[in-house]
Amino acid sequence: MDACVYECEHRVEQTHWWFVNRRKLFASEITRMGLAPDCKVLDIGTSTGTNLRMLQDMGLPNVTGLDSSEDAIRFCMEKGLGPVIHGSVTDMPFTDASFDLVLATDILEHLGAPTQGVREITRVLKPGGKALITVPAFQCLWGLQDEISKHKKRYTKHELLSLLQKNSSYLDINDCYYFNYILFLPIFFGRKIIRFLLKHNLTSIKSEGEVTSPILNTLLSPVFFFDIMTARRFKIPFGVSILAAVTRKSF
Repeated sequence: MDACVYECEHRVEQTHWWFVNRRKLFASEITRMGLAPDCKVLDIGTSTGTNLRMLQDMGLPNVTGLDSSEDAIRFCMEKGLGPVIHGSVTDMPFTDASFDLVLATDILEHLGAPTQGVREITRVLKPGGKALITVPAFQCLWGLQDEISKHKKRYTKHELLSLLQKNSSYLDINDCYYFNYILFLPIFFGRKIIRFLLKHNLTSIKSEGEVTSPILNTLLSPVFFFDIMTARRFKIPFGVSILAAVTRKSF
């Protein structure tokens, strides 16, 4: 990812409405998995530590991070979040069946070979282990953030399920749904406006994370909170992101 992505996320992830409520969604899903308190957890693509912060707040003691960026690792260390190991999701430096839980949130869209990423996630999971996977949804939402984050594509639910099912006969899909559905249209139009402003040199925005303020957080946080609390139940057929919860088969 561009350096500005890490710098912006480092500044805003603790309070930004999207990061704060996304952590609540992930924490809810992890709690539903019923894992042991001493389970071994791997957070793939830690970035500046947004998931590591959540896992620390949940009181999980055996957490390891993995990221390919030295900048990301440095930010995590500055916040007291870690350990974070340098490495690639497509060739992880861990032995087979090492972890009870793997988080791969907004990772697969960065990979030119996402099939290898899925295989590696499966390989490091213990039999019966769980994985929480998210990807950005719908190519029509492609915008500045995708470009500076070096995304290869945005997915549909069908495409994500096909990727998981075709490339790992060892995974059971427990659940899969879109979230951030309420703000789908505002984000769609917001990204079109940002693209127009950038094209005509009418703004110097480097990251969508810069488009925030205390007022915006106050307005959008309860909207997104309602969204994440209802997305799994309602199964709305669209959203800005997709979440899949999977289990490594025991055979």
